[in-house]
Amino acid sequence: MKNLDKSKIEQIVKTRKQAHSFFLKKSKVYQSFVDMEQKTYTHGELSKKEKELIAIGISVVINCESCMEWHIKQALDDGATESQIIEAIEVGIEMSGGPGTASARFAMNVLDYYSEE
Repeated sequence: MKNLDKSKIEQIVKTRKQAHSFFLKKSKVYQSFVDMEQKTYTHGELSKKEKELIAIGISVVINCESCMEWHIKQALDDGATESQIIEAIEVGIEMSGGPGTASARFAMNVLDYYSEE
């Protein structure tokens, strides 16, 4: 993987952590969002891993690089395989057509980044 891609992913992680700490202390709206997120990604009829895979596909559709990074890492932590993540990315590509292929390139870089750890 190119160093540029690696540094981009690391910058996304760093910025997310900084913003999370800042807003968690200063924003009730953000606190509510975090609470909603925690409730959303619990086991129910769908496992947490399945929900993370859904979120990966959606992240590709909306081209949210920070979302791709977060949900790919969460899916891996929840036991998703590389093949499962690729299938989730493929669903995003199919749902968004050509623009999804551009978003998917970043998602593949994130998956590669975490596979090297």
